[in-house]
Amino acid sequence: MIKFLDLKAINAQYREELIQACTEVIDSGWYIRGSQVSKFEANFAAYCGTTECIGVANGLDALTLTLRAWKEMGKLQEGDEVIVQANTYIASVLAITENRLVPVLVEPDPDTFNLSPENIERAITPKTKVILPVHLYGQISPMVEIMAIAKQHNLLVLEDCAQSHGASINGKKCGNWGDAGAFSFYPGKNLGALGDAGAVTTNDSELADVIRALGNYGSKEKYVNEYQGVNSRLDEIQAAMLNVKLKYLDHEIAARRAVAAAYIKGISNERIKLPLSKDVDVQNYEGHVWHLFVIQTDNRDELQRQLKDKGIETLIHYPIPPHKQQAYSEIPNLDMPLTQAIHDSVVSLPISPVQLSNETTEVVDALNSVAGVGL
Repeated sequence: MIKFLDLKAINAQYREELIQACTEVIDSGWYIRGSQVSKFEANFAAYCGTTECIGVANGLDALTLTLRAWKEMGKLQEGDEVIVQANTYIASVLAITENRLVPVLVEPDPDTFNLSPENIERAITPKTKVILPVHLYGQISPMVEIMAIAKQHNLLVLEDCAQSHGASINGKKCGNWGDAGAFSFYPGKNLGALGDAGAVTTNDSELADVIRALGNYGSKEKYVNEYQGVNSRLDEIQAAMLNVKLKYLDHEIAARRAVAAAYIKGISNERIKLPLSKDVDVQNYEGHVWHLFVIQTDNRDELQRQLKDKGIETLIHYPIPPHKQQAYSEIPNLDMPLTQAIHDSVVSLPISPVQLSNETTEVVDALNSVAGVGL
């Protein structure tokens, strides 16, 4: 069986370092808001090129607390609109509605599945206050164009970087383009903790102070509460794990790019749509870090069945768009044909930094031999 993602094998590469880092935290006697968190915040800010990084409990909190902080700072108020692509994972929308803001769902770019500058422009109203580009599957959004739109209309930009650690445009990494970037370190991410973890990056020191306070019960000073906050803190053990794994992130991204390059070069089945053109130099394309390798096909169920029969594990990211979920039954019946077509046709292939070349070849051969899955 070729696993979709072998987390045990990924972390086994750094087992001794991870155990040593965990032991140091245990022996320190300090488990919350200690030196490991401070070290990771400094390391990850340096990696992203920002002046600030705030560790939080998870990626959803990173989004939610940033929007909440902007409300506390007077930059947003209830009922303001946030533009986001309709095909995102539901967490992006949950953060918006949790803050009593209004998600404005727009169709994505048909090739990248990320926000389309043209569709952003069409969706702007007097109530629009935030653009929330989700760098889906590991590919950075068109941030040059998005930031130009934001500047023209005086809008905030919150990057959802949950899947895109390290992706960049002209050397400038995601999380350093907008007013803030929200990261998840869920174990399956390219930079994954050994539990839940998240962070916000920004160059706004005031925003950083408010987010840090909001995630600490609303307190900047012990037992003095400025806000009605929550408990959302990156803990010392997860920070220690991330400090170990951050050192190897670029190496792991390179390994993922090698797998993606082999897929794009090798898959020749015309009934399968690839995520990038064969003309792209995948291994040197800085805009994609290949958290997921997502193809499209008309008969997804049959493709998955045939691959399973050949011992190849696949997943779907994602089968149901947010506006079709029961949780958002109050959202009007939106006409989103492209979004629906994406959710009906996408399949994620195995990809990881520990995937063997013969496994990649096996996946390529299987895809080239499948039948009855035409676009």
